[in-house]
Amino acid sequence: MKNFKYISVLLIALFLASCEEVIDVDLPTGEPRLVVDASIDWQLGDAGNEQVIKLSTTTGYYNPNVPKVSGATVFVTNTDTNQVFDFIENVGTGEYVCNTFVPVVDGNYQLTVTHEGQTYTATEKMIPVVPIDKIEQKEAPFGDDSVEINVFFTDNGATDDFYMFKYMTSFSAVPSYGVSDDEFFQGNQFNDVYFNEDLKPGTSFDVTLYGVSRQFHNYMNLLLDVAGGGGPFSTAPAKVKGNILNGTDADNTAFGYFRLSQTDTRNYVVQ
Repeated sequence: MKNFKYISVLLIALFLASCEEVIDVDLPTGEPRLVVDASIDWQLGDAGNEQVIKLSTTTGYYNPNVPKVSGATVFVTNTDTNQVFDFIENVGTGEYVCNTFVPVVDGNYQLTVTHEGQTYTATEKMIPVVPIDKIEQKEAPFGDDSVEINVFFTDNGATDDFYMFKYMTSFSAVPSYGVSDDEFFQGNQFNDVYFNEDLKPGTSFDVTLYGVSRQFHNYMNLLLDVAGGGGPFSTAPAKVKGNILNGTDADNTAFGYFRLSQTDTRNYVVQ
């Protein structure tokens, strides 16, 4: 009788498996919107003169290709000195490059993008960062030979500071991000903790510490909340609006953010 039950369950499982069918849900697709990836990163100790701004558009959910935006006019102005930095496209790539950018700590900058008769602008400040003090590892509390990575840095006690962390591992094509502020460690040493079960001895990864503005910190917090999902009964993800404004048509908003950060990047190999 037990054998009969086992065979019956197996047959039902095989039947259900044979009935599986991939169904593409017909999702509505809105009009394409401009997406601006304008992250100006100035690594400590570098000149910071080489910068890239990427332009693309939104597309359908099932489209594996991200449409690049060519033919736009892109420049950044230091509004303290009125110095203008032109970003010239590598034709057909949607990547606009400047090799003469001059970063200034606490300098005020404005991004201008003109595309298809629409002019988009954003303003932001170049935010400084403190260097990474050290990186340490220890056994993760979960056991199973996993390790926990601790990244230490010392906050500047004279200012209210906001930080972003990026972990780029050799086993993942997508980095992990996190944000923090110094409300509870003003002027003290602090450590950010990173854990991934795939961190095994010999694994190499880069960690980058960014100085960011309060506004970007809040923006990134919202993005991480949306990306985190929630549960099957959570509210639907909302569109997260950045600091890109359309001065031609306020209803034709763009996605993305204009950010300027000093950074410190370190490589670490798991022991």
